[in-house]
This record gives sequence, C-alpha cells and structure tokens, in this order.
Amino acid sequence: MVSLNVKPSVSVAVPKAARPVGLSRPRVPGRQAIALISDHGDPAADIGKEEAGGQNVYVRQVGEALAKLGWQVDMFTRKVRADDPTIVQHSTHCRTIRLVAGPEDFIPRDELFSYMPEFVSAFQAFQAKEGTNYPLIHTNYWMSAWVGLQLKQQTNIQLVHTYHSLGAVKYQAVSTRPAIADTRLSIEQEVLENANCIVATSPQEEETLRSLVSQSGCIEVIPCGTDIENFHSIPKAEARAQLGLGQDEAIVLYVGRFDPRKGIDTLVKACARLKEGVNCRVLGVDGSCIVPTAYALNPSKLKLVIVGGSDPDQADGQERQRIEAKVQELGLADQTQFVGRVGHDLLPLYYTAADVCVIPSHYEPFGLVAIEAMACGTPVIASDVGGLKFTVVPEETGLLVPPKDVDAFANAIDRILSQEVWAEKLRRQASIRVQQNFSWSGVAAHLSNLYRHLLAQSISHEGLWQPTSQGLTAPPATMTKAS
Repeated sequence: MVSLNVKPSVSVAVPKAARPVGLSRPRVPGRQAIALISDHGDPAADIGKEEAGGQNVYVRQVGEALAKLGWQVDMFTRKVRADDPTIVQHSTHCRTIRLVAGPEDFIPRDELFSYMPEFVSAFQAFQAKEGTNYPLIHTNYWMSAWVGLQLKQQTNIQLVHTYHSLGAVKYQAVSTRPAIADTRLSIEQEVLENANCIVATSPQEEETLRSLVSQSGCIEVIPCGTDIENFHSIPKAEARAQLGLGQDEAIVLYVGRFDPRKGIDTLVKACARLKEGVNCRVLGVDGSCIVPTAYALNPSKLKLVIVGGSDPDQADGQERQRIEAKVQELGLADQTQFVGRVGHDLLPLYYTAADVCVIPSHYEPFGLVAIEAMACGTPVIASDVGGLKFTVVPEETGLLVPPKDVDAFANAIDRILSQEVWAEKLRRQASIRVQQNFSWSGVAAHLSNLYRHLLAQSISHEGLWQPTSQGLTAPPATMTKAS
C-alpha cells in the first residue's frame, strides 16, 4: 500500500471504521446505498469553474441516473468553500456530500493528496453518524482511488474505479514532472491490481492501462454518456439568432477548460492559417512554400468561438491570458469571441450554432465534449488520441487528425466548412451515433448491472461475472481480467 507523505499538521493515521451510532435519515426499503467518491470533482459544482469539468459531469449524471434505477446514491467530494452547503439534494435518492478535508478553500489537484487521510476520516465519521453501510464504492481519479483502497483494506467493500486521467499518459507530455508524480503512478497501478473492477471509458483506455500501467486486474469497458434530452439538434438559424451570431459566419467552436493540455493554441494557429487563405501543400528544404494552394473557405467569414473557463483570476486564468495574447498576436481578435463559462441550458445553443466543434487536446481518456457536440448534430474534428478515437468515427461523424498538427487541423476545418452536402451528412450521423450509444441511462444500466454482480459475487464467492447483452447496443461492454 502506498505510503503518504503529508504535512506535519496532518495525521497519517487512518482510523478503523466506526460503529454506527444511530440513524439521522430513515433507511429506504428496497434501496441499496452506494457511494461515489470524487475528491476534487464536486458533482454539484458549476461546470467550467476552476478545475470543474468532465469528471464532475460524469459523477453527477451517473449518480442521478443510478438513483432512477433504484439505488440510494451518496456522492462524496471535498468542501472548498465554507459557505457551501454540506449536503446538496439532487433528487429524493441522490445527493452530494461535501466533506471537510484540509482548508475549506480551492487547492490545486497536485497539492491535495496530503489531505486525503482527513477525507477518509471524514467519510467514516459521516457513515457512522448516519448509520449507513456502503458495501460498494465507486471512486473517481487517483486520489479518490487511494481513499477507496484504504476503505477496502479495512472493510469488506466492493471497490470500482474510474481513472478519468492517467498519470502514465500525462507525464509523457510534460517536460517537468510534479513532485507527486511517483506517488500517483504507484497508486494508479495499485488500484488496477487490487480494485474489484476498473471501469474504462473506451477500448483505447483499456489498451493504455494494459500497456502502461499493469497486465493484472479486472477491466470493464463502459463509455461515458450525455444528456440527450438537453443536448439535441435545433435549427441552426434559431440558435445563432438567440446567441447574436451571424447567419453567414463560418463558426468554429471550442468548448472546455483553459489548460495547456487542451491544445487551444493549436486551434488558434489553425484558424490563423485559414484567415491567411493560403495553404502550403509542399515545403522546400529551406522551409519555403513551393506549392501554395488556396483554402476553399472564405477567410472573411471565419469566426472562432471559445466557450468555457473561469474568471481571469481563477486557476486557469493564466492559460486564458496566454491564449488571448496568441489571438492578438495572430491578428484574430476581431474574429474570436471568448464567451466564458456557459451553463448547460445555453451550451446546446452554441453546439448547434457552430459549423464544427474542434477538440485539439493532447490527450483525452474519453472526451465528453465530443459526444455533446455530436448529440447536437455538430461534426467534430478531434486529436487522434485516447478515447476520442472511440467517440469520433472518421468520415462518418467528423475527422481525426494528429495532435499539435496545425496544418492538419486547418485542412480538416476547411474541408468540413467548404463541403456543405457532406457536412450535413456528418451532422445526421453524429446525432444518431450518440442517441444509440451514449445516453446516461444506458451507461447507468451497464454500471448498475456491474454493481449488482459484484455485490452478488461478494456474497457467493463465485468467479467473475460475464457481461450480458442488456444495456448499450454498441459498443458492447467487455470485461477482461489479466493475470
């Protein structure tokens, strides 16, 4: 088990689970309580604020969908503001519980691990106070995995884990590794080898886990989902009118956090190439342009819309300022709109208003933005990495291009924006793919099936269960266990 190097003021000792002292909430007949742990990804947080992103959406949507399937769902996260409510009730059988672990303030992820023993203690204290037993815990991200491993070591729980991000991949792309890197890598391996099941969100993530983390452990492939009732197609002209966007503009959309790993600068540079109107197909040995070719897109119609991020003084403010400076430097200021954080009530309008949604990330384990955009009938151009290779079907729902390749992104954008008939076909196929494969209700059905079998297995001590044909029709969930 990984040891924890903590600040002197933080106790390393993790107490044994306390005995229940009474009930503060009536037990619900016929409902089994389960816990979802997301230490830094508050399911009740506003998406786009500070480090809130895809993990927050995943935990919240999965929790609410599981509650509809008959589970009593408690989602645990760390409290980051003293005036935030301790408990947020999302529905009758689903709530977020904010535990005090360290200062009640925002702390960057790379500095949070030393407070995880306090998180374990607070979780156990809450469990004891309510008299609630959680026989199954689903953890999210590597620090929550450490919490889950401590609880599994002390009590007979079934531990399920979703990574959301892998240090083994992340650290390949950075020049300087943080001090916490070795600890994270060790825990990511330990949870794969010791959890009852790992939920990978794509076959590509499963392959990465096997090649970079460990050949041991049980893996189930269950994709992420999206709210298809919220994210759906509406007339593009109507969406643009509501947002004040020009009907004749060629709109390129980015949605997400400001983070160097998101590759926004690649998109900005690609749009600058399109604005120049000339694509150099062949370069000479000295770098000069031998065969200049004009882009089909009218550069005066180009508009880049960037949605997401926090206020300038928040954690991602520095990256936003860098991107804004790059936009100014490349002469795109008049054709770029920084929208800021947008709620899920308005986000479908931006997806539908766009001609194409671009995801230039250096790596994405899954990529929720891709399926949100496709659900709204918007073609996607994405980096050919990670789970994006699973969600985006090249030539059918969008295009995949090499990460950081400015010319490739510019060519892909130009192709979709200039071929209207083909782009319309992409829109239809993108929406259909999401409806058939990526609804949260379907994802929750797969998870519910997994949970039930793991709980039954813990009682009967039978072998690993075999996935059924129920749930998502494509791609099917698959469970593998390597020795």
